[in-house]
This record gives sequence, structure tokens and C-alpha cells, in this order.
Amino acid sequence: MPSQSLFLVTLVVDDYDRARDFYCSSLGFECLEDTPQPDGKRWVVVRPKGGEGAALLLAQAATEKQKSAIGNQTGGRVGFFLKTDDFAHDRAAMIAKGVRFLEEPRREIYGTVAVFADPCGNTWDLIEHRVA
Repeated sequence: MPSQSLFLVTLVVDDYDRARDFYCSSLGFECLEDTPQPDGKRWVVVRPKGGEGAALLLAQAATEKQKSAIGNQTGGRVGFFLKTDDFAHDRAAMIAKGVRFLEEPRREIYGTVAVFADPCGNTWDLIEHRVA
């Protein structure tokens, strides 16, 4: 039977360079590709360094409908989840690079978590799963 995996998720952003800078400089992601496309578009793919999960396709909004979705692609819910094996270290490094956390860390039954926002207003959970 064939194997499948989720490898890419589109994130609508307001500006390619601003989004790439945030994900690569502030969060430490690697840029897997940044290729010009026709009509001024670009194929910009980023992923956490050493990550095995899906990457993000940073897609600059081109229409009014796309622009209206920036920062609210999940209807106000946390839409993205960044897993770490050292919550305290990663949170401190992110804060030092200007990442805006919307709450203090909290302990849940599944681990330690805190919500942060990207420059477009998309919300993320930084999560260190609890070791059973």
C-alpha cells in the first residue's frame, strides 16, 4: 500500500521578505527554497531546522479575499504548533529575537505550552510534550 505524509502547508502572509525574516531569523527555521515565479510571485518554503514534519509555503496575498485571511486563517484559533524538546531555552531565545508571546507558559496534561504570534497575527503554540 502506498505511503503518504503531509509535507507542505500554505500560510498566507502580507510580505514574502518580512515573513521569511521572521521564520528564519526570529524562529530559526531554514529556508528550503525561495524561487521567483511569474507575475512577481515567489515559492518560499521554510521549516524548523532538523524538523521532520511539514514545511510552510509562505504565500503573499494577491487578492482582497486572500488579504482578508492574513492572520486569521483558522478563525481565531491557534492554528500552528511548534514542538520543542527544550521549552525554556527556545522560549528565551525567541523572546530575545523579538517574538511576542501572548501568555505566560502554562503546564497542561500534555506538557508545557505558551501561545505566540507571528507578525501577521497568526497564533502558534510552542509546546514541549510531557515525558510519560
